[in-house]
Amino acid sequence: MDIFINGKQAEITLENESTFGDVIAGIEKWISPSGNRIQKISINNKEILADALEEEFGINIENIGKLDISISAWRELAAEALGDLYETITTYGNASFEERGEISSSWKNSFAARFLFSDIPEIYEIACRTMMGEGLPVQTLRIIIEERLREISDPGQEIDNSEAQVKAIAARMEELPLDMQTGKDQRAAETVQLFSQMGEKLFRIFLIQKTEGLSLETLTIDNLPAKVFIEEFNNILDELSSAYKTHDTILIGDIAEYELAPRLIKLYTLLKDILKSGPPV
Repeated sequence: MDIFINGKQAEITLENESTFGDVIAGIEKWISPSGNRIQKISINNKEILADALEEEFGINIENIGKLDISISAWRELAAEALGDLYETITTYGNASFEERGEISSSWKNSFAARFLFSDIPEIYEIACRTMMGEGLPVQTLRIIIEERLREISDPGQEIDNSEAQVKAIAARMEELPLDMQTGKDQRAAETVQLFSQMGEKLFRIFLIQKTEGLSLETLTIDNLPAKVFIEEFNNILDELSSAYKTHDTILIGDIAEYELAPRLIKLYTLLKDILKSGPPV
């Protein structure tokens, strides 16, 4: 069996693989650490559609003369899927009520929808709800998609553009105890919401870098292994959520001022340094 990847013959030695499914599983394991994904597969010059892929896994490799595999970087696939959704939701917004059902159904059966379902499920869910008439307005969803596309296409610029906001949010987190003590509940709630949104954004950009080859094994944040830093960050967020449920304003203030505000700055600084130093190897 000859295996071609992106049109070039691959020097892959098969060992214990006996079926098409075994080969694909091995190739996915090989390419996934570099952030690549299989996009298209052809057996003996016949493309295997995604819906029929699982049915073909049992094919004996002795019956395959040529296996063509197209792979793409995660960022390319994500940008393509989000761009497709952006065009779809724009068309949906301009369509009549009678046309919208067909637009929604067609999109749900597309590669873009399948990719978002598996890799960016929160966007998939928001899009489905919008196209059911139960979620966000079309224009709001367009703004969210535009932000995600900026994060993927130019994360360095997106980080630079966020610097002033990150510093302002960190400062507001430090002021949170005083806001709560002086009855500024609305401002306090808004501060926590802004922090949550920015934290999610920074982690999204962090994960994009991971798909580009950034290793968590050697990376450190504030003299801690990256995995430990992230675990501690998540644990502190859980503590904050618990403190809110029990209305423990003293604990909420301490967590916000002494734990989360400095960690937000440290995470932002790390991302800025990573993106300035160029793509990870």
